[in-house]
Amino acid sequence: MSFSLIPDYSFPDICKVTPEFLKEKGIRLLLLDLDNTMAPYGTVIPTREIAEWAETVRQSGIETFILTNNNGSERVEALSKALDMGYIMGAKKPFVSGINRALDKLGFRHEETALAGDQIFTDVLAANCAGITSIIVRPIKIVNPLLNVRYWLEAPFRALCPNKM
Repeated sequence: MSFSLIPDYSFPDICKVTPEFLKEKGIRLLLLDLDNTMAPYGTVIPTREIAEWAETVRQSGIETFILTNNNGSERVEALSKALDMGYIMGAKKPFVSGINRALDKLGFRHEETALAGDQIFTDVLAANCAGITSIIVRPIKIVNPLLNVRYWLEAPFRALCPNKM
């Protein structure tokens, strides 16, 4: 449990995080950021590639669960239903309360849990502070100029990741 902005692992996109990799690392629960990790902002239907990836991960015996800062959105419900995943909204990442709620709800331990997301300052920081494995992925689509600035500010921390896959 450390205050660190450096992810444990870096992948080009969420679909490259394989069940084999997760099992090798002892991960049994994969918490997933929603916006720009599992679906672009504003969409309510996941791509076929992401839906198939999610199904493959689940069929391998790894639990998947959405952990989003999004509040009260019908979009979250629609995507979680389409992906056949449970979810927690209003996770308040980078605070660890949402992660702890998910672990309590699902009955998993910190050492067997990972959080995958597209943002260093929320997803990676929350995972590292909670003492779970942090996985950073490139964002699906950048349309907001402010997010462009944010991702630019995150670049040094992404570059320092010791395990680029």
